[in-house]
Amino acid sequence: MLKAERISFRYSSQRPWILQDFDLTLSGTERLGLYGPSGCGKTTLGRILAGYLQPLSGRVTLDGNPLPQKGFCPVQMIFQHPELAINPRWPIGKALCEAYMPSPELLQALSLDPQWFDRFPHELSNGELQRVAVARALAPQTRYLIADEMTTMLDANTQAQIWQVLLQVATHRQLGMLVISHDRPLLERVCTRIIDFPSG
Repeated sequence: MLKAERISFRYSSQRPWILQDFDLTLSGTERLGLYGPSGCGKTTLGRILAGYLQPLSGRVTLDGNPLPQKGFCPVQMIFQHPELAINPRWPIGKALCEAYMPSPELLQALSLDPQWFDRFPHELSNGELQRVAVARALAPQTRYLIADEMTTMLDANTQAQIWQVLLQVATHRQLGMLVISHDRPLLERVCTRIIDFPSG
């Protein structure tokens, strides 16, 4: 299980607490929806669960052990803005191969054109770049996915395709998922359980 235990966090002592003694448990095959308005701290929680931020108190564990501090993290986060996750100086092919090389079947399912591999992130649209980010997150070592408003900025067709692929892979590989969104109908379609944030 992926567990957050008594997590507290704020960005400075002059700012309000975003999380206080917050607990969350995500099992291996669960798709948990985290629902709440923009700006309530959902993304901060996602970053803590994926190891991007360290809580001021409490801990995050995977099967009882701390998340690895070096190397590949088995908890992968897909951001709303994919440019945050991809080095702008790297061509797409290098960005994809940083952790692993996606299979031809996954590239085809996500409509990832191999001709993009020599291009740089700024040469792709938001939808194309998000497909790259999703492929990167689905490395063989991944056990949990955190999808943070990942299709909010995309057109309806691209949203549907990305969610279809992601749910198929998650089901096949038995990946746990935390889906962060202020779109409750989306959460009701893709999740097995929903909690309201920050009340939990």
